[in-house]
Amino acid sequence: MTSISLTPSNIYMILGFLLSLYTCVSNDVIQTLGTFLSANQNRPFWVLWIFSGTVLVLTFVLGWYFNNGDMAFGRLTKIPFANEFYWWHVLPPVVIILLTKKGIPVSTTFLILSVFSSNTVIGLMLAKSFFGYILAFICSFLLYFIIARPVEKIFLYTRDRKPQKRWIIAKWGATAFLWSQWLMQDAANLFVYLPRKLDVWQMSLCMLAFVLLLGIVCYQRGGEIQNILKLKTNTQDIRSATIIDFVYALILMYFQHVNNVPMSTTWVFVGLLAGREVAMYNRIRFETQKKVYKHVVKDFLKTVFGLGVSIVTVLLINHFDKIRTLIHHYFNL
Repeated sequence: MTSISLTPSNIYMILGFLLSLYTCVSNDVIQTLGTFLSANQNRPFWVLWIFSGTVLVLTFVLGWYFNNGDMAFGRLTKIPFANEFYWWHVLPPVVIILLTKKGIPVSTTFLILSVFSSNTVIGLMLAKSFFGYILAFICSFLLYFIIARPVEKIFLYTRDRKPQKRWIIAKWGATAFLWSQWLMQDAANLFVYLPRKLDVWQMSLCMLAFVLLLGIVCYQRGGEIQNILKLKTNTQDIRSATIIDFVYALILMYFQHVNNVPMSTTWVFVGLLAGREVAMYNRIRFETQKKVYKHVVKDFLKTVFGLGVSIVTVLLINHFDKIRTLIHHYFNL
């Protein structure tokens, strides 16, 4: 086992990893486990915890093994490991925690990875994430425009019935598929603080911390940000939730093969829900136009606000020395 001395740099590295681990899970759980938690409100939290934890461990252990110790699935090849860590490297996950408490879907990718990235990589991440929103919106709109009346309309009028066993099995399968795809896509956010190659003991400790924090999120049933999902049309129906998860997982799988540049899965998820809501309104008119577009615009503005906060925070951190010099010079005039 590789020993790590508790220098200030290593302390900030470990603290940054643990905080980013918690923020990524608590902030992004709505994208992956949100419909799963909503559709299984009557089940004990530990059942959901064991299931999601098992998928998590299998995904990362297999990834670690086949990628020769790389826990990020190659998504950090353009982002070098920092030689020294300072207190401001811990700031991004702290900001995410504060925004998550307010239910704002801030992008963990932009806020955490941008601190360690060049301007070129940040631009690539932004472009890929915006394209992800547009693609998810279009795919979701087209799909639900087709299935809203023959499928979702039936779900809406039979949502009080007990779901068939095949839908329960399908839901758990779709959740496992989506959860694994999200972990592979967002692994860069989780492991940017750690060396790019981990030994078996380091990997095991990371998995232990991840599983314990996942248990907290399952116990809280997703937290405040879960309301973004609950306000959407019939998302708590296990059949509708299964379709959402499967479509989202396929989109993330597509982006796995586009390139190894990290992207914001938050933007993809918000785009998917927006396209779904607009298509559902146009086909079955289950909600009022004002209410539908209010939710769509509100979620988009929240995401843009989160992006704005991310960019400002990164600029302050990356130019901290210059800002401090200017302030010092100004007050000493």
